[in-house]
Amino acid sequence: MGRSGKRKLSQSITIGALWRQWRDVLGRLGFDSAALDAKRLTSFALGLSDLEIATREGEAVDEAGAQRVVELLQRRLTGESVARIVGEREFYGLAFGLNAATLEPRPETEMLVDLAIAALPGGGRLLDLGTGTGAIAIAVLVNRPDATALATDLSAEALAAASGNAARHGVEDKIAFLQGSWFEPVGASPHPNPPLKGEGTPSSLGQSSGLNVEPKPLPLEGRGWGGGKPQPDTDLFDLIISNPPYITSAVVETLAPEVRDFDPRLALDGGPDGLAPYRIIAAEAARYLSPGGRVLVEIGYDQGAAVTALFVAAGFGNVAVHRDLAGLDRVISAHHINGITRTAR
Repeated sequence: MGRSGKRKLSQSITIGALWRQWRDVLGRLGFDSAALDAKRLTSFALGLSDLEIATREGEAVDEAGAQRVVELLQRRLTGESVARIVGEREFYGLAFGLNAATLEPRPETEMLVDLAIAALPGGGRLLDLGTGTGAIAIAVLVNRPDATALATDLSAEALAAASGNAARHGVEDKIAFLQGSWFEPVGASPHPNPPLKGEGTPSSLGQSSGLNVEPKPLPLEGRGWGGGKPQPDTDLFDLIISNPPYITSAVVETLAPEVRDFDPRLALDGGPDGLAPYRIIAAEAARYLSPGGRVLVEIGYDQGAAVTALFVAAGFGNVAVHRDLAGLDRVISAHHINGITRTAR
């Protein structure tokens, strides 16, 4: 140790000794996944695969390489997740790039993908609201190559990540992205229905939640609306999906630092009661669904009854709560049963 108290990096430390050294540091500080985190960040800093870090443990690490490991592990010590540090997270067997405007896709959301894959009819059209990394829609398209999708998000930065992820997984010709709040960038609805009684208009709903902005299309140079992609203002959708923010505003402040300090608040905060996005989706979804179309939304573990009531009040049928493997409410499904016939435009 030098006089400054900082460890002097040795040129002779081996790969195995280096990651184990950091495993011990993380373990002493209470990190549950200390070994996995230290090994993953060491391999990332040194540009090694999982196999290489196991087979090259005895090789020496130069000072520059050791310094890169130190810098990444110091970020982990602040609470930043491994996925954010390396810039990607696996979801549904696929790797998705992250940025500061996106949530990390999490395993519990894979249930939403399972249900969407099963719900889409052949050649179905999908609308993904608040797409973030694009993980849900992209995972569906990878497994349903006959389908197409339109995805919206309020954040241009998030849409940039989603667009890159679509290209990464070879579905860029099957999905288009638009910037704006919820349904707004999709354009005028094909069949306007009256708002829910006592809930105000869809526009006022958006404004009250602080999420109503002028929609802006994300540039789609070289990726026009051809090739079977859904067309804004003209196409109805067979399925609408969303994993919206559903944490109450007060609870956001009590979340673990890894979430509270590094995940975008816009993607976490569902308003004072956590239901603001669901009010908008329930009130407006029928306008954009084909007759018999469905809505699938992820919910918080204690929101099943409240979100069910919103969709029932909006005229949806067959509203059901789907529980995850832990027995917790996870997804609401609802059918558009009004039989509205699409009018010519």
